[in-house]
Amino acid sequence: MKSYAVCALIALTLAAVATVSVHAAGYPEQNITIIVPFPPGGASDTTARLTGNKLSETISKPVLVENRAGANGAIGAAAVKQAKPDGYTLLVGSIGVYAINPALYKNLKYDPLKDFDLLSVVVRTPNVLVTSPQFPAKNVAELIAYLKKNPNQVTFASSGVGSSDHLTAALFWQKTGTTGIHVPYKGGAPAINDLMGGHANVSFQNLGAVAQQIKGGQLKALAVTGDKRADALPDVPTIAEAGVADLVVYSWQAAAAPKGLPANIRAKLESELIAAANAPDVKKQFTELGFDVVATTGAQFSDFLKVEVQRWKTVVETGNITVE
Repeated sequence: MKSYAVCALIALTLAAVATVSVHAAGYPEQNITIIVPFPPGGASDTTARLTGNKLSETISKPVLVENRAGANGAIGAAAVKQAKPDGYTLLVGSIGVYAINPALYKNLKYDPLKDFDLLSVVVRTPNVLVTSPQFPAKNVAELIAYLKKNPNQVTFASSGVGSSDHLTAALFWQKTGTTGIHVPYKGGAPAINDLMGGHANVSFQNLGAVAQQIKGGQLKALAVTGDKRADALPDVPTIAEAGVADLVVYSWQAAAAPKGLPANIRAKLESELIAAANAPDVKKQFTELGFDVVATTGAQFSDFLKVEVQRWKTVVETGNITVE
């Protein structure tokens, strides 16, 4: 009897495995949903829609984008964690979702290193250190000198607590021994508007969000935080060239899925996402928006994320940054 039960169990297990394999072989058989944990119009949303549109062409199935905003991206990410790992629910989120939230939120409902199958870091863009037109500093050295003469007097606008621009400012203060007043806004657009109007002094903003305002003279650019000069702003030095070492920062967007994807579905998604991001028409659109297409593998994403999580954890702890 025991032998029969064991054989029956083995048969059921093999049947289940075979069913999964057959299902995976026909993937995709239905619509794919990409959850973006932010409102429409931002960098994560743009990344999801550009890659999703191309993906829908290559796999011949609709790829839908669903925005689930809240808690700096934590609500949407937690929803993806709970989804079935069948390849039909994906997450496209930012550096904040994957690398910063774990340091900011004590009761985060997901662990980016454990709860997802990481697929690809799709694009990245450096931040730009900008000031209002009226601010006296003309370069990074003058800004640092001004901050040291006027401690806790200069306002640094950001798109929100825990955002890439907020933590880049915190890292800048730590690296230069300076201080400032963090002023969080509900998104990058209102922060940029107040900078242009002279109601805020300084900010680290994504390149794509401020390139036109810089070219139009509405903002002053002092440095970019990339490891090389930006093609869109070739006359603006890198932060290292301006004298601040170890401050290379990119704001990046990446794709993941619930943990436990069948291996062949995971491989297909990874290769299709990489191909979609590198498609000439998609790459051209990303470049025009100020993004560099990186399109890493899942393994590269995993190695990169481990470093990023630790880096921003140190920044958060050193700066005693908390979410109210």
